[in-house]
Amino acid sequence: MRTLPVTKPRASEGSPQLPQPVAIPLTRAAIFLVVTAKPGAGNRGSIRSFCADLGALVRSVGFRELEGSLSCVLGFGSEAWDRLFGHPRPAELHKFHEIRAGERHAVSTPGDMLFHIRAQRMDLCFELATRIMARLGTAISPVDEVHGFRFFDSRDLIGFVDGTENPKAQEAMDVTLIANEDPAFTAGSYVIVQKYLHNLTDWNRLPTEKQEQIVGRTKLTDVELDDSVKPTYAHNALTKIVEDGKEIKILRDNMPFGHAGQGEFGTYFIGYSRSPRTIEQMLQNMFVGRPAGNYDRLLDFSRAVTGNLFFVPSATFLEMIQPD
Repeated sequence: MRTLPVTKPRASEGSPQLPQPVAIPLTRAAIFLVVTAKPGAGNRGSIRSFCADLGALVRSVGFRELEGSLSCVLGFGSEAWDRLFGHPRPAELHKFHEIRAGERHAVSTPGDMLFHIRAQRMDLCFELATRIMARLGTAISPVDEVHGFRFFDSRDLIGFVDGTENPKAQEAMDVTLIANEDPAFTAGSYVIVQKYLHNLTDWNRLPTEKQEQIVGRTKLTDVELDDSVKPTYAHNALTKIVEDGKEIKILRDNMPFGHAGQGEFGTYFIGYSRSPRTIEQMLQNMFVGRPAGNYDRLLDFSRAVTGNLFFVPSATFLEMIQPD
């Protein structure tokens, strides 16, 4: 693999790396935009040039509404990283691992770049997404675009509060940002995304008590069920990862989305972590089961239609990328 022009200082130079806006407060709106990068030196050069300018583009759009909290996180897939940047590469970056278990299927779908655009208003997200697509032009091809919204008191469309146990402040940074485990990529992060579609007709036929057992929390008050009554297949039981007696957390910023006229209702899962292994173990528990067969019963009503793993380099990395 060829080594392309220097994109960041080496760790030994001691230059602090500034992270992208991963660990920030939740917003009311988001756009999740996944694209593929077209082959060719000219397209690679266009994308590399854009990366260095992304911060300025976000500032330009965000300045029009300073209270809109506009931000954008940019991540890269494994194959795209090799084509765009070469070596060195993030230690744990790889293609999303597909999971099959009976009728349950965590699919792996195309995607070279992820734009996670967040703001308090959808018009800001839309304006930035429009300018990103115009700036990249024919160098990329869109694969998937989802417009997410905060639903009442942070509930998903199945009626439960989503993200209650999210880490906050310094803890959020600690669980998402790489430190000395991969010195060449400090302040970077890994992110896994999946688009889930829900069968709300069947879900809403369930008694509330059964729904609460599947999720592991009360529906109205958002109180976690006691372990003495919570089934081992509950969603929050299977997604709790404990190592050496300590829970390993991730940062979620899931968003509901849908098209009421088309009967499409879904949740866009997005999880940030300093290692993809944590989320991969969660998905293994959900789809295969812990133990095998004791799977997440939410998957009887929700199916994943996309699946990607991206690496989010530091903002410093992006700013220092040089065109070919």
